[in-house]
Amino acid sequence: MRPFHGLSAFPITPTDPDGTLCRADLRAILRRTADAQVDSICVLGSTGGYAYLDPGQRRAVAEETVAQIGGQVPVIVGVGALRTDTAVSLARHAQDSGANALLVAPISYTPLTGDEVLAHYAAIAEASDLPICIYNNPTTTHFTFTADLLVRLAAIPTIRAVKMPLPTDGDVAGEIADLRACLPRGFSVGYSADWGCRGAMLAGADAFYSVAAGTWPAEMLRLVRAAQSGDAAESARIDAAFQPMWDLFRKVGSFRVVHRAATLLGLTEAQPPRPILPLQGQDDALRRAMDALAAV
Repeated sequence: MRPFHGLSAFPITPTDPDGTLCRADLRAILRRTADAQVDSICVLGSTGGYAYLDPGQRRAVAEETVAQIGGQVPVIVGVGALRTDTAVSLARHAQDSGANALLVAPISYTPLTGDEVLAHYAAIAEASDLPICIYNNPTTTHFTFTADLLVRLAAIPTIRAVKMPLPTDGDVAGEIADLRACLPRGFSVGYSADWGCRGAMLAGADAFYSVAAGTWPAEMLRLVRAAQSGDAAESARIDAAFQPMWDLFRKVGSFRVVHRAATLLGLTEAQPPRPILPLQGQDDALRRAMDALAAV
């Protein structure tokens, strides 16, 4: 299994207002995603609302996910936490549950230094044999990884991938070349922010970590496969069908959009965790965006 290559789908975590997992709904979401034959599924990423769940609730998600799709699709479990000991405990549990890999974000309240982040990741790596993907998402974590810190982290044997934000200058190919020049051979360089999927994969990214793939896995897989094969025209056609969805993602936030979409698709009645409010006033636009995907 290669959990850090190709399309990684990030599903929502359906919960009741108290944060208790809606197990049947999660199973339906996971089965739909796995049946599309995505390359991996990552639960408890940002789309999975990990920051709004307590450790016990997160363990329930990991266990349910492995029980449902383990062995069919590589399972990545997000174990980012404010405290290192919590992240270490979640990493051990993910391995014991049968997960295939970990996604680690450097959650912080007090701004972290590079040395603190290095020590945090080293402790998690020591606690588990699972391969780790660095979650570089400064928008949500308020920490930006420098190239130097990535090099230091990549020296830890089980740290084998990074999930990058789209570069502000738009030069994905240049950034990939720069990273590959300093990181170990075979270290996976992937990206997120779905509207950049086509460009990132055409530029040679190893993986794409997708919010939309957790809800529209078959459609996103077609986009990724077309771009992976270098088919600029076909990937442009599919990306154009997704543009209304990308517009909504950027306007109101993908987290709100996919929660509402899951309800419209009949996958769950679960609402986003408070204080996030359900999407309001966008149903017509969302339905049009979903209808546009029929062209994919």
